[in-house]
Amino acid sequence: MPSRHLALDTAAPDEFYVALRSLRDELDLEPEFSSAALAEAEAAADVPLPGTDATDVPFVTIDPPGSRDLDQALHIERDGEGFLVRYAIASLATFVEPGGALDQEVHERGVTVYGPTGSIPLHPTVLSAGVASLLPDQDRPACLWHLRLDASGELSEARVERAVVRSRAQLTYEQVQAAADGERELPGSSPTNLPELLRAVGELRQQLERDRGGVSLDIPEQHVERNAHGYALSYRATLPVEGWNAQISLLTGIAAAGLMREAGVGILRTLPDADPRDVRRLRRAGAALGVDWPRGTSYAELVRTLDSAVPAHAAFLNEATRLFRGAGYLALGVGDDTGGDQATTRHAAIAAEYAHVTAPLRRLVDRYGLEICLAHCAGEDVPAWVFEALPGLPATMARSARRANAYERGAVDALEALVLQHRVGETFAGVIVESDDGGKDGAAERGTVVLSSPAVEGRVDGKNLPVGEAVQVRLVDVDVPERRVRFEVA
Repeated sequence: MPSRHLALDTAAPDEFYVALRSLRDELDLEPEFSSAALAEAEAAADVPLPGTDATDVPFVTIDPPGSRDLDQALHIERDGEGFLVRYAIASLATFVEPGGALDQEVHERGVTVYGPTGSIPLHPTVLSAGVASLLPDQDRPACLWHLRLDASGELSEARVERAVVRSRAQLTYEQVQAAADGERELPGSSPTNLPELLRAVGELRQQLERDRGGVSLDIPEQHVERNAHGYALSYRATLPVEGWNAQISLLTGIAAAGLMREAGVGILRTLPDADPRDVRRLRRAGAALGVDWPRGTSYAELVRTLDSAVPAHAAFLNEATRLFRGAGYLALGVGDDTGGDQATTRHAAIAAEYAHVTAPLRRLVDRYGLEICLAHCAGEDVPAWVFEALPGLPATMARSARRANAYERGAVDALEALVLQHRVGETFAGVIVESDDGGKDGAAERGTVVLSSPAVEGRVDGKNLPVGEAVQVRLVDVDVPERRVRFEVA
């Protein structure tokens, strides 16, 4: 499920941090690693680098400002009428000993958990922000993908090998976008044609995504800032370059799924078609936010007309992440499972079979997917430690995702309570998007209301809640430490 990007841009009252600490305790999220895991990570920092040398390729990374856990480095060049995309992915198997103390803790965590005040990392920072991260001007082990595309952007050849790479620059999305728009040059020794080629490949892949029925969400960053009246919610619009860059990751995941199919073993990321109930809920949320969704227009068609620079559209795109419920993983080639057909193994939003392999610093499953593809391309057997872990990986990742999503949702609840805490008694316009239908014998129902401004949602109580209709609701209760916001129909 795509994550909402949360940021707290100012100091918050103690009660907000109390809410986050309570949330971490409820979910049993442990920020610190054991001494045994840390010792293994520090010892792994001295492991020898692989033999293949690709340090002559002028890779760069593109990430938000200040990022230290750099999973991917990119290089693109023309290849006849098509393109050669080289994508270097951090090689975590180089550093993590299977079955060791560190490996066991990484399995317990599953993913890096992000929140408005920082992250709880999957790996110790000596790895995730150090020797395993593709930081600039450093020799790093990587899983190096070679992806050849034809003139239309279709993948014609894919292979991956372990190699040593060296990034030339750590770029931000803003820097690359400014260079693509001709406003300034890229810094340092970055390839000057990178913005042009990234745009070309990104737009070709976006068109192919549309052609096959896929859709990508431009999920904006959600910010909470202080103002004269307390705290306010705002959004940072996504840049076109973020969409182009995301297409490189999607391309690699599609290529990885293809290699896994060839190998007869792997682990796919799956997503069923959106539940019609969730689509109806999203349509109601769109009505609350003033997003025009004409009858007969599909969700995919609508999303392509939205602009995350428009606050209402940004809020709608955040709500749209709910359509990704049901995402999971499917292990191929283990036990009696042959993987089924693409009706059950495809990722509905991508409209293709797909595998997670581009974020091993932040997702456990990517380490395993990469090792499967490396072995297949080298003509070798999948390592025993990989094959043995495959049957249990879907459950491990499902548990980790539930916990990360619960932390994200709880953090959003706390932020929304912070924004509304000085507005108890005020009346707001909104739409009730769902109800528990519990109003029997005149008892009150409990539902969820989405406000038009500020773009938040909360619990609403009342009799015969008019789901899908515009309503006026009164804010009656806010509790930041309890992460609670409650309205009543006015």
